[in-house]
Amino acid sequence: MSSSPGHPPEAVTASGTGLPPLRCRRFPLDVAARTQIMGVLNVTPDSFSDGGRYLDPGRAVEHAHRMVEEGADLIDVGGESTRPGAQPISVEEELRRVLPPVRRLAGELRVPLSVDTYKAEVAAAVLAEGCDLINDISGLGFDSRMASVVAEAGAGLVLTHIRGTPRTMHEDPRYTDVIGEVREVLRERIRLAEAHGVHPEAIAVDPGIGFGKRVEHNLLLLERLSELKILGKPMLVGPSRKSFIGTVLGLPVEDRVEGTAAAVAVAIWQGAQIVRVHDVRVMVRVARMTDAMRRASAV
Repeated sequence: MSSSPGHPPEAVTASGTGLPPLRCRRFPLDVAARTQIMGVLNVTPDSFSDGGRYLDPGRAVEHAHRMVEEGADLIDVGGESTRPGAQPISVEEELRRVLPPVRRLAGELRVPLSVDTYKAEVAAAVLAEGCDLINDISGLGFDSRMASVVAEAGAGLVLTHIRGTPRTMHEDPRYTDVIGEVREVLRERIRLAEAHGVHPEAIAVDPGIGFGKRVEHNLLLLERLSELKILGKPMLVGPSRKSFIGTVLGLPVEDRVEGTAAAVAVAIWQGAQIVRVHDVRVMVRVARMTDAMRRASAV
């Protein structure tokens, strides 16, 4: 039986989660069939991993297509760096960066197009251009209008846990019970989103690896990710190349592929349905192998 990198045999990868497809406007994601791969497309001059590399719209579009060819199931465009210590940018600057690639990709890609933003005005603009999903790293915490904008467009929404802001989140994050605290914040944000009209099947949750967490918090979240299944939503996890991997391994950002692979495998084993990654080709293989082992363990 042959298969493309993005669509391996169902018999090997079906995870049996029972979750319905994640509603993403034009292209629902079948999160129960196999792990979905979100390819990262940063159109910023200062992102921690690839800042400036895809600032040019033409290069950004080319890279998005390359990631889809490598097996990405959706593309996440980000116009503002949210690395620890990052300074916020204006709505106008963010739109200047994201609109050119979004306009092209919305018409060219046959997979969902996500935009990583916490600003409702930016979300409204990209949704008007055909974006399918909003990935809000603040989990509705930075802009009270976000849920209504997403609901009116009938789009998907990722709710991420964060403590503090990108500028301050690294300073001194403390938790008594990181799993319990993350779970309850996400539960409250789900209620808020649904109260504003976001469809229950259009919501995914993200524990926010690296967003206001110490190394030990990130490792514990990955180990106990399955405890977030009680929320009843698809789980997205984004450990790719992050600083906790660099701390554990003593490696710079460009040498964190193996560490990312380990984190991705553990996240999938613990119940993640979507993983957000930079190195798509490698992580597709990691995901498919982990899917196969999870399926075998359930027989």
